Amino acid sequence: MRVTLVRSWPHRYEGCEVELPDGACVADALQQAGWALTGEFVGLAVFGAAATEATLLHAGDRIELLRGLQCDPKQARRRRADGFVRRR
Repeated sequence: MRVTLVRSWPHRYEGCEVELPDGACVADALQQAGWALTGEFVGLAVFGAAATEATLLHAGDRIELLRGLQCDPKQARRRRADGFVRRR
């Protein structure tokens, strides 16, 4: 089966496709691609749903390597809303 792996940074992204046997998991795909869950990448998802290295894959899945949040999403929304109100 063929799966896609993607990871991104501000202003750029990288992706690759790997061919795996049936019954493969996320760890197998990472190994095949030569990628690791280290450094700035702290989480995994399959089509946006939280995953682990043990998550079983299906043909056509997209594995996403996730970076840590730089700020609390609620705080970011509040700051944007405050800025919008002040500009009016």
